[in-house]
Amino acid sequence: MSARLPSGNRRHDGEYEDLLGLWSDLESALSIVLGAPLRVQDFPTKIRQLDRWLQDLVAHDIDAALYLMFQLASTSTVGYSASHALVCGTLCHIMAHELNLPQRERDSLVRAALTMNIGMTALQDLLAEQRDKPNSAQQDAIRHHPQESQALLERLFVTDSLWLDVVGQHHASISERVPLAEQAPQDRLTRILGTIDRYAAMISPRKSRAGRSATDSVRALVGKEVDQRDEVSYALVRSVGLCPPGTFVRLDNGDTAIVLRRGEKANQPLVASLLDRAGVHRAQPGIYQTAAGKPRIQSALARAAVTLELNHRTMVRLGVYAAAQPHSGLMGLVTTPGAL
Repeated sequence: MSARLPSGNRRHDGEYEDLLGLWSDLESALSIVLGAPLRVQDFPTKIRQLDRWLQDLVAHDIDAALYLMFQLASTSTVGYSASHALVCGTLCHIMAHELNLPQRERDSLVRAALTMNIGMTALQDLLAEQRDKPNSAQQDAIRHHPQESQALLERLFVTDSLWLDVVGQHHASISERVPLAEQAPQDRLTRILGTIDRYAAMISPRKSRAGRSATDSVRALVGKEVDQRDEVSYALVRSVGLCPPGTFVRLDNGDTAIVLRRGEKANQPLVASLLDRAGVHRAQPGIYQTAAGKPRIQSALARAAVTLELNHRTMVRLGVYAAAQPHSGLMGLVTTPGAL
């Protein structure tokens, strides 16, 4: 696996106390900006500030960031639009590093991800709560929202042409046969954002359907096993894993576990076993390095398939401590009663 963003394994656990609150605050701030953009003073500067906030949180610890982001995506209280934008922006930031994009392209990509649906924020929130299929008026709004979003951003004095172009064509079909390096910047970024947008939409639950597992979402994107020739999907798996931190898995011993941190290989993360094969809560989670061979991950699970209330601060700290251990296999880490 290629070099990753800083993992922060050696940070003191006290620094993790407020991470969940900071991610929630970022999501809330983004929700306000996207919900009433015409009321925001100096909108482009505000988006840049939110982008820097996002970068700081990811730099603190990318695995903790992924864990909290995927958990928030399935339990968000601020509305689907802001939650989806934050997931897409975060994944685009990580992908930009993985793909070695120039700084200007990285900035335009992430800011396009945060604002691509700004022309239909209220409708997007409504559709996430709607059990029926979109009616004809809603379908028309969905069809035209890339252009509406681009026009609104221009009205809000966004002058970055690459940002605007990517928002305006973010649902365009861009050839996957042409290497990314040979595509024009707006097409390259549109292709990346389009993949991230579809992936994030598939893993997120709606009233009309449950979210898919992360693994099923990747396979749905490529229609087969992840192929290295599909540069974007392969880079996504390489950078966040087949089962990213914050997602649930079934182990081959029958346990249900949550992924805490990525492994050196995309299918070998560090996990915490929370339920035994009978579905009974474990008094203390078993921490496993699946790279050690036993237990192995049998399948990924959609969030709707698991009914658990977790103490995310505890889970993040468990992951940090376990990853710092010099040995693999079952870790002797425990939590206090009721911590889960």
